Amino acid sequence: MVEKVFWTNPYLRVIESKITGVEGSAVTLDRTIIYPFSGGQESDEGTIGGYPVLKAELSGGEIFYILEEGHTLKRGDRVTVKIDWDRRYKLMRLHFATEIVLELVNQSYGSPEKIGAHISEDKGRLDFAWDGNIAETFELLQSELRRIIDADLEIISDFDDAAKEIRYWQIDGFAKVPCCGTHLERTGEIGQVALKRNNRGRLKERIEIALVE
Repeated sequence: MVEKVFWTNPYLRVIESKITGVEGSAVTLDRTIIYPFSGGQESDEGTIGGYPVLKAELSGGEIFYILEEGHTLKRGDRVTVKIDWDRRYKLMRLHFATEIVLELVNQSYGSPEKIGAHISEDKGRLDFAWDGNIAETFELLQSELRRIIDADLEIISDFDDAAKEIRYWQIDGFAKVPCCGTHLERTGEIGQVALKRNNRGRLKERIEIALVE
């Protein structure tokens, strides 16, 4: 199984790795920093041996990287693996802002049913089964989110079960939450954030989270 270095060092931008398998346009690695689409968080973009990664798929703990047709990589090749850092860092910041908003909603409004979530480099979103206008929560959510960000709190990320790759993030005094995404080290890195309501129909409400640069 691939060593997922994006968990132990999510700030690493380049590593050397070895190709462990090739099947057509799909390759596997012995270690990687390129995060695959998982838990609503979009995949990183990057290159393996100079070839752009078109898609990153997680299956049974293994990650399959889809490259362009005609690549010349072979099993056993040593390769340089790079990520698009600007994209990764936006994803990390938006991911964690979205995680905090979700936890604030759960703590303050009785853990309403979450019916969807997605994190891109442009925005995060949370969909809830919600009776009413979810924007009525924004004063409280923005205030508490701002307090947590301004406090620049440490974010602990680790395994609950390393063998099963079950991970969590934790902020002391706030929450411990199961999550296998790529996490920041401190809440202050998130920066300025704006919330927006998007009504998705009867009893369906969406919170959109965007960075304010």
